[in-house]
Amino acid sequence: MQSLAGIENNESWFLWFLRGILLLGFLVLISRLFELQIIKGDYYRGLSEGNRIERVKIPARRGNIYARGGEILSGSDFSHITGYLAEVNEKEVGKVDPKCIEKGAYRLGQIVGRGGLQEEYNCILSGIDGEELIEVNSRQEKIRIIGRREPIAGQDIKTNIDYNLQKKAAEEMKDKTGTVIITDKAGRILVLFSSPSYDANNILPALNDENLPLLNRAIGGLYHPGSVFKPVVALIALEEGKIDKDFIFNDTGVITIESPYGNYSYTNWYYTQYGGVEAEIDLTRAIARSTDTFFYKVGELVGINKLIDGLKKFGLTKTTEIDIKGEVLNLIPSPDWKERVKGERWFLGNTYHFSIGQGDLALTPISLHRADLMIANGGKLCNLKIVGQTKCIDLGFKNENIKLVEDGMKKTCLPGGTGYTFFDFKEKTADIDIACKTGTAETNEDNKTHAWFVAYNIEDEKKPSNELMFLTVMVEKSGEGSKVAGPIARKIMDEYFGNAK
Repeated sequence: MQSLAGIENNESWFLWFLRGILLLGFLVLISRLFELQIIKGDYYRGLSEGNRIERVKIPARRGNIYARGGEILSGSDFSHITGYLAEVNEKEVGKVDPKCIEKGAYRLGQIVGRGGLQEEYNCILSGIDGEELIEVNSRQEKIRIIGRREPIAGQDIKTNIDYNLQKKAAEEMKDKTGTVIITDKAGRILVLFSSPSYDANNILPALNDENLPLLNRAIGGLYHPGSVFKPVVALIALEEGKIDKDFIFNDTGVITIESPYGNYSYTNWYYTQYGGVEAEIDLTRAIARSTDTFFYKVGELVGINKLIDGLKKFGLTKTTEIDIKGEVLNLIPSPDWKERVKGERWFLGNTYHFSIGQGDLALTPISLHRADLMIANGGKLCNLKIVGQTKCIDLGFKNENIKLVEDGMKKTCLPGGTGYTFFDFKEKTADIDIACKTGTAETNEDNKTHAWFVAYNIEDEKKPSNELMFLTVMVEKSGEGSKVAGPIARKIMDEYFGNAK
């Protein structure tokens, strides 16, 4: 049995051992504190008071937008196409664009596209910013680079826009309000100009401008189309079998409707302005002369419901799917619409007005352009694109009907038609045939009419270079289509076909 003295000796040794460990730890702690506070105190004090790590953003290059010929699109000749750039607003900070989740959430101060192609293709045009980690002192002097992540540049976009034609359209529309649209046969957009335009580098003056320069009138304006709508009505009537190439109408200058509410007269423009009548005319002559009374009767034969069904085939009840934001839907009035909105019945006179592109009918220039383009491209309905390829659907219209309407549009641009600015076009353009249609649409202001003009060259298989170019010009409240819009169309087509003097 261990003695009491032995136990006491063991405990005494163990306690001294513990005391030694504690003393050693204390000495280590004291020495470390001495090193930090005395030996390296100034160094760490300098870091804590002056030096710090900063993250420096390296902006990624944003992609450029090019015309089909490689020119960079910039300037108010092009602002409605390109749009503009602006900083992310407070509501957008932290949100992610679902089209490009991989690029992360928006940050305060980040630049994004607004309007036009800059907005529509923002994910493609914008890159991914890089970052550099650097150590700086209290005087913001760079001490060393800790790390770097290289930026990834945005991609460039090449459009279908014809640079010179776009500039020519802008030149001809100077000091005018309206739009010029040009596409090829497949609906690829060569020109999309809205006037007045704005400076994409400084949009502030445009925000309070009463002329609404930020409005893209080609896709966001609604207008009575007037007589440029008549080829659409003509083709619908032909397809419905209500008229054919042998249909003859006797124009006396006026049609009078007797009703319990009184007698109503609907006149032809030629009769109203000059007291003249067309007498017996067929469809091609009626298109060339833009005879209102002829189309009143055609509208009556087809009926409003069938006319509206026909407009659906022409894509006029939907948008054109153009690849920029701001396109609005057309107003296509119907008996149900009139009853619901105006609380009134639909009368035959409403059908008459509808049939000549008047009344409550209101279309965007871009949708009217696409509808009339169907006649030029053999009855194919195309979506319209500024960037990339389009898709066209053949709606199965009879070729003989399309050609009959086209013949009327060809006669419009020949002596005796209303498109007098193109009477000598063929002889000055290496024998190129032109089809066109004039339009003068009444507005709600007395003596103020929208001037319209559509035109295209007839393709010739013997001349591969003669590719179809379809043009629409609309000038707001400016006068007659033949006198105002026609000369603009002529100068642009002269430019395109190399006739400009």
